[in-house]
Amino acid sequence: MDAIILFDGECNLCNSSVQFIIKHDSTAYFHFASLQGVEGKKLLNQYNVQNDGSSMILIEKGKIYRKSTAVLRICRHLNGVWKLAHFLLVVPVPIRNFFYNFIANHRYKWFGKKQSCMLPSPETQKRFL
Repeated sequence: MDAIILFDGECNLCNSSVQFIIKHDSTAYFHFASLQGVEGKKLLNQYNVQNDGSSMILIEKGKIYRKSTAVLRICRHLNGVWKLAHFLLVVPVPIRNFFYNFIANHRYKWFGKKQSCMLPSPETQKRFL
């Protein structure tokens, strides 16, 4: 398994982001697990990661990436112009994470919250842990 994305399964923005990644990840590089799910909790424990649920987490080749760094590293593997966003890694982390945190702190208000995690379609189900 190349890379695993841990996401807030109750967040509409996060679920939409996962669907976007699936659509633009033609090599199926990424696999997914909800932070609220058994596998997500197991991975957090395995990697000794504390998470308050407000951060997307990327596990890539045994390393942990959070927040804006995770998002931009994900972009590197997407099809099309989305790869260019990876170059924003040159922006200092505090600046990137200021914007990430602002969106993360308002995501439920702006995009809503699900009562349960999304169910993937049968063709993408194999990418979810």
